[in-house]
Amino acid sequence: MKKLKNLRHLHHIIRTFFAYGLTEKFPQNAYTRPIFWLGNRLYRHHKIDQSLPYGVRLREALQYLGPVWIKFGQMLSTRRDLFPLDIADELALLQDQVPPFSGKFAREQIEQALGAPLETWFCDFDETALASASIAQVHTATLNDDQEDAGQKVVIKVLRPDIEDQINADLSLMYQLADLVPKLSREGYRLRAREVVVEYEKTLRAEMDLRREMQNAIRLRQNFENSEKLYVPKMYPEFARQNVIVEERIYGIPVSDVATLNKIGVDLPLLAERGVQVFFTQVFRDNFFHADMHPGNIFVNPEHPENPQYIGIDCGIVGQLNDSDKRYLAESFVAFFKRDYRRVAQMHVDAGWTPKNTDIDAFEEAFREVCEPIFAKPLSEISFGLVLMNLFNVARQFNMQVQPQMVLLQKTLLYVEGLGRELYPQLDLWETAQPFLQNWLKEQMSFKTMLQKMVQQWPLLQEELPQLPKKLLDAFEQQKQINQQLTDIHRQLLHQQHWWRNVLFGVSTVALGLCAVWFGANNAYGWASLFGTAGIFSVILGLLGKNKLA
Repeated sequence: MKKLKNLRHLHHIIRTFFAYGLTEKFPQNAYTRPIFWLGNRLYRHHKIDQSLPYGVRLREALQYLGPVWIKFGQMLSTRRDLFPLDIADELALLQDQVPPFSGKFAREQIEQALGAPLETWFCDFDETALASASIAQVHTATLNDDQEDAGQKVVIKVLRPDIEDQINADLSLMYQLADLVPKLSREGYRLRAREVVVEYEKTLRAEMDLRREMQNAIRLRQNFENSEKLYVPKMYPEFARQNVIVEERIYGIPVSDVATLNKIGVDLPLLAERGVQVFFTQVFRDNFFHADMHPGNIFVNPEHPENPQYIGIDCGIVGQLNDSDKRYLAESFVAFFKRDYRRVAQMHVDAGWTPKNTDIDAFEEAFREVCEPIFAKPLSEISFGLVLMNLFNVARQFNMQVQPQMVLLQKTLLYVEGLGRELYPQLDLWETAQPFLQNWLKEQMSFKTMLQKMVQQWPLLQEELPQLPKKLLDAFEQQKQINQQLTDIHRQLLHQQHWWRNVLFGVSTVALGLCAVWFGANNAYGWASLFGTAGIFSVILGLLGKNKLA
């Protein structure tokens, strides 16, 4: 029964692909042409307007296929190394809004998760969803008088019923389609379809446990406590379950509603600049950044338009960078804007991102060819996200494996740039970001930072110091044993060498002696004398070699 259901779903996907004319971008060869010919005739009555741009049809097809495919399209929009910009831009417009499921059923799910009727903790629960997305939906309520924050307006987020079964089914089909892509043509290998699906699955699985989102939000809130730039709603851990979380309700203006922001007098240039500052603060100060900063998750506090503050929600996807990642990011951008491509190339090798034997000259030239045309634009119009994508693409050619956290950062950077320039088109990202990058690099070389690292490592050193004398003695003893082993090996090699030498001289002596006897028997005494003398020298040399070994 399950296999039959999967076959029906696969048929639904294939029919959608043909109906929206998505096969026109697929490779045309002897293998694919018969399939496309048959499919176009089977589903010709289902076709939609084929005059629409391909990117539009792709976006509409993914929306038609449902929540899992919508999120997949959103993820694909960040892989600008794999898709043309017009298609990537169109996929970025995918909205994670789907029809809500029954509010009565949502109540049942929440009560089952919490183990008691909602009235135990909440009043005014609204069965009409406030918002509905592909993975979960939210309902409003108020904490009742028995709670510590009595009267606080909250939202309750609950996973969609049977969403895991739907995800499993769609992912299974995605893997099957991904495995088919390379078989259609050689060009299909470039898309790395299976790698893309694996990356998507990791992200999707992480969003299936709402407790992770709660923990991320608590950490982000602590990082920006009392900040005038970013506010993160309060979470209520006592209600946290795998499929349910509760958080403070916020009242903000969607950041994409520029008309309303203008109407209430929000300082848009300052708001745009603060968006960049918040992002780089998360990356370089906190090593922890909100990685799903699309307009649906970002609001603006309307209370102080002259001192605008962001409100961030939905922390299901976050990213973390280590010091090596941050150094890569900072040095790459600083060197790029100085057009120091030699430094960019050398930094990749020094950081271990590419092999030590990388041809630096060729590496530098590859960066120059790809990056130099970017400077045809004014600095204020250069996209950090696209710069990072170009750096990744060049580095991949020199065997650099780009880490998932860096791809996540590139995606977030594109969100931040798009957001900032929508608010204030004249925003100069380099001018805003440069102080963060240069200050961080400067701090890494400071005595204070080195001292802090030593202090952080002191507990480990304290634990290791008492063992240091014994470890030194063990090391000396081990070295002594290694030296003895090397001496023994050397002696064995010498013995083998002289053994073969003695064999050689022995064979030579016998051969020379036989030659001397033969020539003597044939009355060639001159030759017999010569070979006899050579045989005597061979015996003497053999004896000298033996004595030298002894």
